[in-house]
Amino acid sequence: MAVLSVDLAYRRWSDLGIVVLDRARVAHASGVASTGAVLSPKINIAATDQNQSSDGPIACEIIPFSSPAEEPGPVDANILAGQINHLCNIRNIRVIMLDGPQAWKSRSNGLEHSRVSERQLNTAAKTGLPGMVKPVTYRAFAEFCLDVYDALCRRGWRRLDTLSQPGSAQDRVLVESYPHAAWKSLGLKPLPAKRRSKVSDLAEAYGALRSLIPITTNRPPNHDQLQAIVGGLPGLALEERNGACTRIVGKPPRREDGHWREGFIVLPVPPLQPVGMAWLNSLRWLD
Repeated sequence: MAVLSVDLAYRRWSDLGIVVLDRARVAHASGVASTGAVLSPKINIAATDQNQSSDGPIACEIIPFSSPAEEPGPVDANILAGQINHLCNIRNIRVIMLDGPQAWKSRSNGLEHSRVSERQLNTAAKTGLPGMVKPVTYRAFAEFCLDVYDALCRRGWRRLDTLSQPGSAQDRVLVESYPHAAWKSLGLKPLPAKRRSKVSDLAEAYGALRSLIPITTNRPPNHDQLQAIVGGLPGLALEERNGACTRIVGKPPRREDGHWREGFIVLPVPPLQPVGMAWLNSLRWLD
């Protein structure tokens, strides 16, 4: 079963990184969405292999798209949520990984400026009480992200609220990712910030990830798309009910004084056997 991973951005539609990760099928070419249907690729849904091992290759389909009415931005949270939901309905996707805060800090979490998950991961930006963030320039992005979560919840999704795996097969779950910490959780060097990242940095990070995890892509990923790929990896483990392949930090999301507070961040963990060592399985040692 596939999952969707989104590297959120609010200034320009072109800054969004949107990737479908699927362990069961080969990545295929995707059509560019037409005006007014941002995420409406030409879809060729392949049959999934229910016996696929959780160690199998992961096909990462990068979804190209154009903004509504060809406008560069800013991104409208409700329109984006509608397009994401449409894509998930077509693909029968039940887990969405979103790189961005899902809630504000709880007043009673014992921290001054951040959510528990942000403190545990030492995030660069902090989401405080409603309307309060560090640094202050982070506020517009944080509020946009919360709007995306809320818009998806109005369409039948819910924030991940348990440390165990999503419940019934009908559950449609929103999961917060954090690519910078995902790289570190895998034991890899984090990708530099977009404004400082060079082509060589992308190539190095992509190569390191592929040496650890068997992934394929339908086209070379840019910075936003590569972040969506690494941030989306634990979504597959959640979908496969494989808790050993995820690290969940933070406290459950809840309503407090009319606002969503706290929420989990979910990270990948390294595979027991890196791709580069897989050849050892094919050897038969002689006495």
